[in-house]
Amino acid sequence: MPPYTLPDLDYDFGALEPHISGTIMELHHGQHHAGYVKNANVTLGRLDEARAMEDFTRLAALERALAFNLSGHILHSIFWKNLMPKGGDRPDGELARTLDRDFGSFDKFSRQLKEVAATIMGSGWAALIWEPIGKRLLITQIYDHQSNLSQGGVPLMVIDAWEHAYYLQYRNRKGEFFEAVWHLWNWKDIAGRLEAARKLDFGLTAGPR
Repeated sequence: MPPYTLPDLDYDFGALEPHISGTIMELHHGQHHAGYVKNANVTLGRLDEARAMEDFTRLAALERALAFNLSGHILHSIFWKNLMPKGGDRPDGELARTLDRDFGSFDKFSRQLKEVAATIMGSGWAALIWEPIGKRLLITQIYDHQSNLSQGGVPLMVIDAWEHAYYLQYRNRKGEFFEAVWHLWNWKDIAGRLEAARKLDFGLTAGPR
């Protein structure tokens, strides 16, 4: 089975300035994200060893480590794709219509997502997800890298609320960082994720939507 690998960015480290500094991007991608990838692969190897030796005494700890590191890898991979130089503004098309339907307006959606990010206790993420049973968009807090996410909820758009995402530039003014990323959203990427997520069918029904 091939190992997980660190994805390349679609832009240079400094391309998101002044909203996110090149120094932060280089450390965030090359150190933090790379660390999650490395540790996810190490944990998978240890799980292989445990099965081979039929020694499951450390299974709970290994499962937690895998959930933490693999979730960190996935969330960061989405975050990099969600961002683009000279992005922001507002979405259009089906994404815009679905945001209006499920949150009342784009402004209400953006305020809710920023508030969810700002009120995370400790480290975590704010995420816009597609909930495939109810066929609706929801916003959730993610603690560390694991979450309140409903089972099957698909992350479409995420904000990293860990201090390493902003502290070198914004210090303790994390609200400024959560405002700054709205100048960088790649709405085409987010719309594509919504389109793909809508194709999920779990064969369960939550009523008409």
